Amino acid sequence: MKQYFALFFSLLILSCHSGSEEARKPEVSNFQVKPIEPITKNIISQSVLYEANIRQYSNEGTFNAFANDLPIIKKLGVKILWLMPINPISTTKSKGPLGSYYAVSDYTKINPEFGSLEDFKNLVDKAHELGIYVILDWVPGHTGWDHHWITEKSDYYLKNKKGEIIDPIDFRTGKSFGWTDVADLNYNNFEMREELREAMIYWVKETNIDGYRIDQAYAVPQEFYDKTLKALREIKPLFILAETDIYHPGGIKLINKFDATYDWLGHHLSKDVAQGKKNANDYHKHVNRTLRLYGTDNILVNFVSNHDENSWNGTVEESFGEAGHTFMALNFTLPGMPLIYSGQEYDLGKRLHFFEKDSFPKIKGKTMNLLRQLGSLKNNHRALETGSSGGSYKRINTSRNDKILAFEREKSGDTIVVLANLSKDYVQFTMPYDGDFHRYQDFKIKTLSSSYQYDMKPWEFWILIK
Repeated sequence: MKQYFALFFSLLILSCHSGSEEARKPEVSNFQVKPIEPITKNIISQSVLYEANIRQYSNEGTFNAFANDLPIIKKLGVKILWLMPINPISTTKSKGPLGSYYAVSDYTKINPEFGSLEDFKNLVDKAHELGIYVILDWVPGHTGWDHHWITEKSDYYLKNKKGEIIDPIDFRTGKSFGWTDVADLNYNNFEMREELREAMIYWVKETNIDGYRIDQAYAVPQEFYDKTLKALREIKPLFILAETDIYHPGGIKLINKFDATYDWLGHHLSKDVAQGKKNANDYHKHVNRTLRLYGTDNILVNFVSNHDENSWNGTVEESFGEAGHTFMALNFTLPGMPLIYSGQEYDLGKRLHFFEKDSFPKIKGKTMNLLRQLGSLKNNHRALETGSSGGSYKRINTSRNDKILAFEREKSGDTIVVLANLSKDYVQFTMPYDGDFHRYQDFKIKTLSSSYQYDMKPWEFWILIK
């Protein structure tokens, strides 16, 4: 019997390797990446913005490693992905072992530390498949010291009286920022402007990105944006975020050129409130003043952290203490676009190194759950839309306006009411507001009545859906 089975299997193996059978050709896949719909004001109005620090996001620090987690990021409600600079980094006069992302040595190349051009294109394609738009961090004010323009086209840079190329000057003091690893570009040179413009066009055409975040936008002449943004938007609709505000050079006239800018003042104020230096009244006044000065067309990005804040000023825990989740909730529910910085969803508890490799543990906890819930609210409730057609904002007065920030957002019959105790104290209060709502976290009924006295714990917040 054993000999019979041995003979049978020998014949079977021989038949599988028979020369008379042609090798099968691999099937050609007809799969194509489904094009993402062009970005619109309506999409922007419901968007959550995620800032990705590719180097530090994973142990590998690569496009491919980051792309693997895009489905997780999608669940946070993220619709726009901002990638910190992906260009090669200058090694001349660089800071630390790896240098700064913002010391660009070539505007049309990929930092090999992160992967290849194809890896980047794959990341963009995967994001688009998930309905996420991708914008690149663009550094138009300066380059690294080994950019080929330094030796080939030195007139592209600002120089001192000795004819030496200089690093950037702080407009407020007239002195160096101390950014000695970069050389300041000369916008009086129109050939330089054109090369920079063509580089920006290259990334949109070659990799199908959906816009830019403009670093230090206030340091560039406004007429450069007029021509450049017109050329870019002739290719496809884009989202342009600018690092500036009305208190920087250019003011509201510059702000109007972009889709979104930063609420730096609101960020610093929120930290002051968290640290007991300011109160709920101060915060409400800021919201009202911002809506008045910026108008509804200009979207402000609300944040508790970003790459600068985390590395140089401290973690969310250091800056906000127990108020961290409260201000995350306000960032999502007040007018504006909420920003999540790499690792914030994992309770990032460290200041990430800026000039060398770092990473963080990915342990899902309360912040991940909170951001998922807030992201869903932002994506799906018209009351929380921002921009020219966004939901209204109206403060609800309470008997403790100094500690309780209560407000109503409404649009087209969709109403959301938010109450937040912006203090470290237990607070009792009344509020002349009536209605039946559902709690956002579990959809249980919550009734508000002018006859009730409410009690809120320190930094407690309620988000109620009509």
